[in-house]
Amino acid sequence: MNRREALSRVALIFGGAIIGAEAFLSGCKTTPTKEGLFAANDILLLDEVGDTILPTTASSPGAKAAQIGQFMKTIVTDCYTEDDQRAFTDGIGKLNDESKKKFDKAFMDLTSEQRTAFCIDLDKQAKDHDKKIADKASKMTDDEKHKRKMEMDAGTYKRDSGEDPHYFGMMKQLTLWGYFTSKPGATQALRYIAVPGRYEGCIPYKKGDKAWAT
Repeated sequence: MNRREALSRVALIFGGAIIGAEAFLSGCKTTPTKEGLFAANDILLLDEVGDTILPTTASSPGAKAAQIGQFMKTIVTDCYTEDDQRAFTDGIGKLNDESKKKFDKAFMDLTSEQRTAFCIDLDKQAKDHDKKIADKASKMTDDEKHKRKMEMDAGTYKRDSGEDPHYFGMMKQLTLWGYFTSKPGATQALRYIAVPGRYEGCIPYKKGDKAWAT
């Protein structure tokens, strides 16, 4: 599976664009690398968030086995715009604030059941939030769209924080992207053949079969 195929599959799941995909496909950094965007504890937290989204099952390891926290750090640092970096890193603090508000505990101190319920709630919030942003964007006039494009091309556009994508939606995107392109995700969660054989245009499929990684 190449870069473009991997991103296409994640985009299909989300029904939209993947943040940072353009920079990733071009192999270029969108902004100068910023040191210190993530602390060691942030990586541990992102590992646990990812593992809650894609937990270990009887047939496959969870996202933590794919070092998903480190993957998120790399993509956010190397491929995200400055606005998206801010939205993501601010989101780490927001996630803990929401956890304390709901359970009176930080995310790392929650039980497995509490983490699952919390992430389900955040996922709903993310979908509602991003729908509002999409609805607002669809009502922009042609002149407003043109002005924004000109500013983006010139590198002078600064997004209002109210237009930021929801931080949990970003974490979920990166979890799916990182996991299903990792060795454990591609070879254990999906069906994988390292050296393909003959071409078969139609292969029988039974409900419950794993999808193919290649």
